[in-house]
Amino acid sequence: MPSEHPLFPDRGAAVVIGGSGGVGAEICRVLARDGCDVALTCFQNRDKAAQTAAAVENEGRRATIHTLNIEDPEAVGAFVGAVTVEHGAIHTLIYAAGPLFPLVHLSKVEPGLMKKHLLQDTFGFFNVVQASLPHLRAAKGSIVACQTAAHYRYATADGLSVVPKAGVNALMKAFAKEEGRYGIRANGVALGIIETGQFEALTKQGFIDEKYMQQAARNTPLRRNGTATDVAEAVSFLASSRAGFVTGQVICTDGGYSI
Repeated sequence: MPSEHPLFPDRGAAVVIGGSGGVGAEICRVLARDGCDVALTCFQNRDKAAQTAAAVENEGRRATIHTLNIEDPEAVGAFVGAVTVEHGAIHTLIYAAGPLFPLVHLSKVEPGLMKKHLLQDTFGFFNVVQASLPHLRAAKGSIVACQTAAHYRYATADGLSVVPKAGVNALMKAFAKEEGRYGIRANGVALGIIETGQFEALTKQGFIDEKYMQQAARNTPLRRNGTATDVAEAVSFLASSRAGFVTGQVICTDGGYSI
């Protein structure tokens, strides 16, 4: 029997900022499985974006790919306009982006590098949400922002991730508080160690290794690291009607690391 309360609106698309990344790609697939057409962005990697689009289409939904620099407000506005033309509406906005962050103590971080990360992450999140608000208001839609579990249990040398994501967290709560009167919900998923995406890249760059990952797993009550699917399931839950009375909240998808 069809559900009286579909998980997502029939009209429009879910926008996934950073949908070509390791976690973002799985978020796109799970959203498609749960009934969403998807407009996904990439910064440069069109090949990975094409693979993600194919995964969405394998779930029986439509995908469009958009190259986007979220630091540029004009480009973001044009992107949002293009998505509404191609999909008719935007009912969900997922923020799964953020620059690759080297594990460096803050005492060794140059001011220009911190500025770059703040622009690419905090300011970028602000740009995409603000440009999407008229459409999310019309759809009584949902925002979900991927963040970091290190907000709750700080990890040494993680400042280039934690500081910009703290801004994302503050903006998420502000949008939840201010936009709830229009029916918009805004929530977050705080990631622990996820064995894809950033952590694969950090391994290749020599910042972490297998010993680091094994120790990270031992530091969680569940004694394992996370997967992209762990994150995607939490994102889809918060974005969907299953969490229709939840806003301004963060789910730590970290195996209990933050306890």
